Amino acid sequence: MNLFGLMESSGSAMQAERMRAEVVAANMANAETTRTAEGGPYRRQEVIFAASRGEASFADALGNAAGGTLGADTLSARITPLGPPVSQNLGGGVRIAGVVEDPSPPLRRYDPGHPDAGPDGYVAYPDINPLTEMVDMMGATRAYGLNGSAVQAEKGMISAALDIVKS
Repeated sequence: MNLFGLMESSGSAMQAERMRAEVVAANMANAETTRTAEGGPYRRQEVIFAASRGEASFADALGNAAGGTLGADTLSARITPLGPPVSQNLGGGVRIAGVVEDPSPPLRRYDPGHPDAGPDGYVAYPDINPLTEMVDMMGATRAYGLNGSAVQAEKGMISAALDIVKS
């Protein structure tokens, strides 16, 4: 990972968490929406995160630095693993793989005076639990804040490194 790799990773995570917070806010705003343009009640949505493609693995970087004499296959054959396998996708950051609708069926409430009530008097409402949405919002907010703190810490480390170089 280069000098600004952490900032790139944290920045992509902050963008993903912002999107997650926006989706949670939309869920909360539409908790009582019984009619949408597609027909039927609003469907709760969720954001799916995925790891972005990271840089080359350490073995690849070492092989390239050695002038290509040590390929990743040759080098990894010489290394004895000390624990569980480590992902080769380090330092890539986060991306939004998609926003999906919750497949759960709508809640049915008896309200014969509602304009969207069926012939039996029941209205289909979105299956949105405000408590779950608030927990998701808190998680997104805290993750966003932690990534912001990581960026600030790296800025401090870069600044300190530049001060060392100056002296």
